Amino acid sequence: MDPDIKKMINEVHNQTIDPICAYIYDLEGIQNHVSNMLSTLPKQTNLFYAIKANPDKRIIQALLPLVKGFEVASIGELSKVREVSKTVPVLFGGPGKKDYELERAISENVSYLHVESFLELKKLIVLAKKSNKHIQVLLRINLRTNSLPKTNISMGGRPSQFGIDEELIGEALSILREKENTHVHFRGFHFHSLSNNLRTKLHVEMIHHYIQKVEQWKHQYGLDVKVINAGGGFGVSYNETPGFDWQLFTSLLAQSEALQNLGDTQLFFEPGRFIVADYGYYIAEVVDIKMSAGQCFAVIRGGTHHNRLPASWGHNHPFSVIHLERWSYPFQRPETKSSNVTIVGELCTPKDRLYENAEVESLRVGDAILFKKSGAYCWTISHHDFLGHPHPEFYYITEGNRYGKNNNSITKCYC
Repeated sequence: MDPDIKKMINEVHNQTIDPICAYIYDLEGIQNHVSNMLSTLPKQTNLFYAIKANPDKRIIQALLPLVKGFEVASIGELSKVREVSKTVPVLFGGPGKKDYELERAISENVSYLHVESFLELKKLIVLAKKSNKHIQVLLRINLRTNSLPKTNISMGGRPSQFGIDEELIGEALSILREKENTHVHFRGFHFHSLSNNLRTKLHVEMIHHYIQKVEQWKHQYGLDVKVINAGGGFGVSYNETPGFDWQLFTSLLAQSEALQNLGDTQLFFEPGRFIVADYGYYIAEVVDIKMSAGQCFAVIRGGTHHNRLPASWGHNHPFSVIHLERWSYPFQRPETKSSNVTIVGELCTPKDRLYENAEVESLRVGDAILFKKSGAYCWTISHHDFLGHPHPEFYYITEGNRYGKNNNSITKCYC
């Protein structure tokens, strides 16, 4: 464990009488990680950050000088990016775009809009012409194949609300080629067939499959394809399973004849989880330890209303115990040793569990649980206001400033 994080937790704990409950985002770690990713990325490829994984403004600011741009899936996300930069390239995806979202995408100079349906495309043609502004589009394609890697979340190769079915590409291109369309310009294809894939070699095979399909369509429909957006889906492991091997992925990709034959076509990647997951921590203090029917429960100040990922995915979330020494009561401090403990939150629901039957050497009321890999899809997918419990605090690790509270009322330096 980073000693600075442990020191931070102790100092924050000492400055409040309330049980500690906070997120820590290591912005310096994220920047170093992305720099390493970029160092092995083949030419003709560009890295975007999908902010749905974590749209924290400080993270967007930290990534701004590094990534090519950002991928958004709503006007709310677009606004977050535009608060940070008015000019950075933006990719706009997601199903069910409303008229006001399409109009905003046009007015905010979105670089590429991912078209998900015929209706969306027809509306966009009308709205772009009405505003007299041009917009570039990528057709999101749902491939008809069973050869894609299988993961917990699969969004392609089966009936889906995402994208346009492969056999309907000709019809979509016909709409784009109608004489009424003067402002919407085809630039390529977007694919996002899966999420959290851990199998590196199969991911390379999937990229090859995308490229082969696009080559086929170029000849079949007479297309000039400027962009192939291969989406994200690079996996993060939350147990002992090996995670996605980025260096192996980029090495195999660089050797790929298919990539070398792309000509002037650019290949985009838009990961989210893989960029930020390992650089976020959720810390919650143990407020009670109790036995029930022979099973030990540790109740924390927090829970799935702050970190819903383990309940959403049905996994045990990795953690460490941080021993904190403050104990102000005149009675003995509750403790469990060398036992199995189920870590639960403060909500009035039995589904508020973050780890089932965890083996712990020692855990006391007043100690803190540090949930690792909490940088992606943890806080932002959670039901924050259920039961009205206070939100966690947010702290940031930056170069030269080891942490700063979200409202900047606390600033410390461990340089």
